[in-house]
Amino acid sequence: MTHIAFFGDGEKTFLLPSEQILELERKTGTGIGAIYARVMTGQFQFDDIIEVIRLGLIGGGTTPMEAQALVEAYAKPTPIIEVFQLAADILEARWSGKVETETVSGLPA
Repeated sequence: MTHIAFFGDGEKTFLLPSEQILELERKTGTGIGAIYARVMTGQFQFDDIIEVIRLGLIGGGTTPMEAQALVEAYAKPTPIIEVFQLAADILEARWSGKVETETVSGLPA
């Protein structure tokens, strides 16, 4: 259920354990199933993908302060398609236990 990807200044570990899922639901006001569905169909809100990345970093062992700094520096100013794909991969790793190499919803990787 762990996803490892290059993000910002190096390879990072992303994980969404139960504690981070509950925080994601609290921050977005939406259940994990709805967040997953919105992201996988491209109907997400920007904060959905930003919070998935931030909380995935924290779940993967990054400190909350560093995770926030990484998101501010690398996720928010990056083209949405790039951060969307990372968030989709993090969610998919938690949802199914693996990340497919195909693109999500037919959008380019």
